[in-house]
Amino acid sequence: MHFDLDDSIALLERTPALLRSWLQGLPSAWIHCDEGPESWSAFDVVGHLIDGEEHDWMVRARIILGDDDDRRFHPFDRFRHLDLNRGAAFGELLDRFADLRAANLADLRGLRLGPDDLTRTGRHPEFGTVTLAQLLATWVAHDLTHVAQIARVMAKRHDEAVGPWKAYLSVLGDGR
Repeated sequence: MHFDLDDSIALLERTPALLRSWLQGLPSAWIHCDEGPESWSAFDVVGHLIDGEEHDWMVRARIILGDDDDRRFHPFDRFRHLDLNRGAAFGELLDRFADLRAANLADLRGLRLGPDDLTRTGRHPEFGTVTLAQLLATWVAHDLTHVAQIARVMAKRHDEAVGPWKAYLSVLGDGR
């Protein structure tokens, strides 16, 4: 499928407001619920999204678009945020995410990317050669993955409480 930068930006710019509207002001039990050891809560996901804004998407886009012949990405520590955000206020994390995302999208728009730019490549430490279009499409899918993750984790707080209706709630079951 064809990658459309404007359509992608339209979704990326909405994620902070979506999360703020959905999560801000909820009781802590909703924000900190998870699926057990080594799983993430909504709090953890927002911290991870912040880390991506700081160390992943635009950093890697700049590597791809740079003049340096070495276009290798530095490995991204997907778990760094767990220590960095310990004790942080959730509202402050939501604000930080919104500010970073707005700045990154302004930066992305300012690049005035054309079709040839989207085919430029970088070197991912795990996947090898990737295009800028693939990186940017992944940014969008990453947001959607974590929105779905938050919904799933929060729904599972009522896994048993829904009783027999669980059979009709794919978020709680086998995906039907």
